[in-house]
Amino acid sequence: MFTKILIANRGEIACRVVKTAQKMGIKTVAVYSEADRDARHVQLADEAVPIGPAASRESYLVADKIIAAARQTGAQAIHPGYGFLSENEAFAKRCEDEGIVFIGPKAHSIAAMGDKIASKKLANEAKVNTIPGWNEAIESAGRAVEIARDIGYPVMIKASAGGGGKGLRVAFNDKEALEGFTACQNEARNSFGDDRIFIEKFVQEPRHIEIQVLGDSHGHVIYLNERECSIQRRHQKVIEEAPSPFISDATRRAMGEQAVALARAVQYQSAGTVEFVVGKDQDFYFLEMNTRLQVEHPVTECITGLDLVELMIRVAAGEKLPLTQADVKRDGWAIECRINAEDPFRNFLPSTGRLVRFTPPAQSMWQANTQELLGVRVDTGVQDGGEIPMYYDSMIAKLIVHGKDRPDAIAKMREALNGFVIRGINSNIPFQAALLAHPKFVAGDFNTGFIAEHYGQGFRAEDVPHDEADFLVALAAFVRRKSRERAAGLSGQLPGYGVKVGHDFSVITLGTGGENRYTAVHVDEVVGQIGTAVVTVGSKRFAISSPSRLNDICVVGECNGAPFTAQVERGTLRNPLALVVQHNGTRVETMVVSPRMAELHALMPFKAPPDMSKYVLSPMPGLLAEVAVQVGQKVQAGERVAVIEAMKMENVLFAAADGVVAKVLAAKGESLSVDQPIVEFEQ
Repeated sequence: MFTKILIANRGEIACRVVKTAQKMGIKTVAVYSEADRDARHVQLADEAVPIGPAASRESYLVADKIIAAARQTGAQAIHPGYGFLSENEAFAKRCEDEGIVFIGPKAHSIAAMGDKIASKKLANEAKVNTIPGWNEAIESAGRAVEIARDIGYPVMIKASAGGGGKGLRVAFNDKEALEGFTACQNEARNSFGDDRIFIEKFVQEPRHIEIQVLGDSHGHVIYLNERECSIQRRHQKVIEEAPSPFISDATRRAMGEQAVALARAVQYQSAGTVEFVVGKDQDFYFLEMNTRLQVEHPVTECITGLDLVELMIRVAAGEKLPLTQADVKRDGWAIECRINAEDPFRNFLPSTGRLVRFTPPAQSMWQANTQELLGVRVDTGVQDGGEIPMYYDSMIAKLIVHGKDRPDAIAKMREALNGFVIRGINSNIPFQAALLAHPKFVAGDFNTGFIAEHYGQGFRAEDVPHDEADFLVALAAFVRRKSRERAAGLSGQLPGYGVKVGHDFSVITLGTGGENRYTAVHVDEVVGQIGTAVVTVGSKRFAISSPSRLNDICVVGECNGAPFTAQVERGTLRNPLALVVQHNGTRVETMVVSPRMAELHALMPFKAPPDMSKYVLSPMPGLLAEVAVQVGQKVQAGERVAVIEAMKMENVLFAAADGVVAKVLAAKGESLSVDQPIVEFEQ
């Protein structure tokens, strides 16, 4: 067994590998870019080596620097994680040539299966059903349009070296094929250093189901059940679960055996994933093979009780697999939510910056420990006060739960999301909460088009209907009442001027456009029980008890005998008197005041925000990669105005209406902040 390994990655996956290495008594070496100098993976590892500037193409993608760091520290093996160099055949071969063990498949397996074009050819030769398409690299955007027409729209345009949703577009017409080809090429070149593009038929209403395989150097290959990855947004997985609520045992076995046969064909040695697209009649087609550890591997670890990172390390060290196919378990149900740094209410645009507050829910399961299951686990590479840089992927953390069955897992995940506190940047937690509450998701009735179908016009606050909206009002009143009780108990108050607690309040639920809701509530304390009160809202009665302190953002307790977790925060930038309540993805801004103050508040005029319609604003922090217009130019609605790069993705800004450019306010190469004006139009 190795005594020291280098982890050629960053973020949560680097931290994940460190945890298993520590369990196995193996020393670890982290590598880091300038942007990651204070990152969590650097602090967790035994040693850390700087490898260059923030941009991944100058640091994490430079094989020479990774190999040099391994040589310098005496690391005998390199774990590549996922992304970056994990599926780079040349890097795996280089490691072999240098006498350093690559903790992953052999270079020839990556060559055969890691390249989507080559893997599809091999699958065809092995008589595996594949989707119709053009399997050669396409030389130009014009040729891409011709091929797309021949196959028949819709088509999927994919980068051969792509992954993680990068370098992938779906086109429904010639215009989208032309633009999609160019965008995919640019993203692939920037993310993977390989701009080869191919096209295949887009199967409508498909399910994305993948089989986890594991092989050793002694000819043994097994499959570890499947993962359901159909809940995707723009081909990026959002929620993954294991097992799938859709396929039968017979389909599971057939897919597993086919995945194993494919892995055997390339003498696969390590953890890998064979992805299938599955039709409504459970007919399945080979999509691609990921020759690495997957982001969503924890859900497989939960239902099988296996540490996949440990098995990868043991296989790389030449050990035999410690189990046979008959030993593979399938216990309970696991769900993973990807918590991303993006604003779901602004079309999921990246959100970068400082994590002013980062408090995950309480964990009862841990990385590298697959004995403690049926609970909550958080895999993350960040910490309180850390920075979310714009140079890398947007994922902040992975929230994983394991339940005895699917309804239990969904309930655990909803409660865990309620207790996940993130401040300073925006996250997709409200969106995750909405997905988990959607009747079709709960019923297991979905496919890869689920998000596009139900949230095709974007995600809005009203898309998160709360089961009991009056509970949010009652909780605000309860917290305000506790605050008043504490204030009334302070010593030294002037006689006649002391704080009076009171029982009757009005909860003002503030609307963004001035459409406020006024709700009368009555609060009675329960004598002899600290932190307990009965709140009456209309005809409804909420008996709330909570041990949480007044300065806790995360409030836990019971309401009418049922446990709850919610978030309550005092004050916003525009309203220091506000109480912001979040629960089950719904966020309301309230003020809890006396009935008389509520009467006066209703008379206050609403101050509308300034009209910014004549500007094109930066919707997120990022790098201005292109300004496509100039002063005096006539621009039509829908015309390209600027391109912003953030988190390895290109974001194109279009004109919302016809107009003439009055000023260009930002230059190419400039770092932009949220809502910074880029272009001003004449009124």
